[in-house]
Amino acid sequence: MSLARSVAAPAVLNIADMRRAAQRRLPRAVFDYVDGGADAENTLRANSSVFDEVLFRPRSAVQASATSLETTVLGTRLSLPFLLAPVGSTRLLFPRGEMEAARAAGAAGTGYILSTLAGSRLEEAKAATTGPCWYQVYLVGGRDVASAAIERAKVAGYSALVLTVDTAISGHRERDYRNGIVELVGKNPFRKLPYVWQVLSRPRWLAGFLGDGGLMQFPNVVMPDGPMKYADVGKALEQSVVTWRDLGWIREIWKGPIIIKGILTADDARRAADEGAVAVVVSNHGGRQLDSVFPSLRALPEVVEAVGDRIEVLMDGGIRRAGDIVKALILGARAVLIGRAYAYGLGAAGGAGVSRTIEILTNDLHRTLRLLGCASLAELDRSMIEVPPGFSRSQRASAPAGATVPTSEAVQAPVSRPASAAAGRPS
Repeated sequence: MSLARSVAAPAVLNIADMRRAAQRRLPRAVFDYVDGGADAENTLRANSSVFDEVLFRPRSAVQASATSLETTVLGTRLSLPFLLAPVGSTRLLFPRGEMEAARAAGAAGTGYILSTLAGSRLEEAKAATTGPCWYQVYLVGGRDVASAAIERAKVAGYSALVLTVDTAISGHRERDYRNGIVELVGKNPFRKLPYVWQVLSRPRWLAGFLGDGGLMQFPNVVMPDGPMKYADVGKALEQSVVTWRDLGWIREIWKGPIIIKGILTADDARRAADEGAVAVVVSNHGGRQLDSVFPSLRALPEVVEAVGDRIEVLMDGGIRRAGDIVKALILGARAVLIGRAYAYGLGAAGGAGVSRTIEILTNDLHRTLRLLGCASLAELDRSMIEVPPGFSRSQRASAPAGATVPTSEAVQAPVSRPASAAAGRPS
């Protein structure tokens, strides 16, 4: 059976089906690297379950026979209101995984964000897509190493930098330890023995992995002795904490748009705007860093309210259905980033799996808009959802002292969207 057929309907109808397909093809250690979160994984679960708390209030008896999903992000027109988020080490999921994902994003008319910790050269990923490409920045290796990568991204034609600020240290991902990630990427063959069965039990994946050169390095993190080794990434992250001061020297190198990813509070959102960022990504790193923080959707209204029209707000975390995307847009996100959803597709069937993931979400978006009574994203407004009491911090803070928050709230204020976005012009 071809890879494309393996993820076609009716075998794969939604992202949960795609997740199971990826689980069947990937070794447990590789699957859990994508699927898992930090500590007790409370935030990982909450990122998805929080969408169930927000209910739709559709407009009935409305004809919307044709729907448009077009939007603009940073002045660039996209065919879809979601981009592919930066996901590290996707070359482990499928040979040349970054190019496969970038190609699928471009074919769908949306953007691709390459992680610093990719297994492919940033120039190759940019060349693979016909759509906009952003480069996500960690400062691994230090300022000189990061500066060199940013210079390369500028020359290659990347249109924005995404600076991730929530990785002061790598989160404690217990699945990785139980699966023997440290041992599997280490040099001691005897320490690998208790875990190597995971790899041997997936011969098709193993053949592709070996054919793609085996254990990847990080070709965009070029140390004095060559590309950074896979086993060195944890220590490198600890030694490369990003602070607001770093924006100064980064702006000296990069004159284009800078997006700050990993924002959960109003104070940090305002600080990002003050420092010259053009957008922020409301994100808790997919529940992979600090556990028991706000799920991204809960943090979104606070951030949107804090920055107003100063900068654009994007969001990631827990998105598995088109309804999730629509709820985020109604709550003020300009667009969303999808990470695990497309990574499952890549792990299940390479580029065909990524394309199928995009197709599933796109078809569901068209259907959701029509059922809400909207012909385009510009027609979405906050009267179309009901949120529970105290859903966001800004909602609770706006209540007068001693006041009782209503048992439910149908938010009536319209979505804040610049007129240029509704008209399809660059903002």
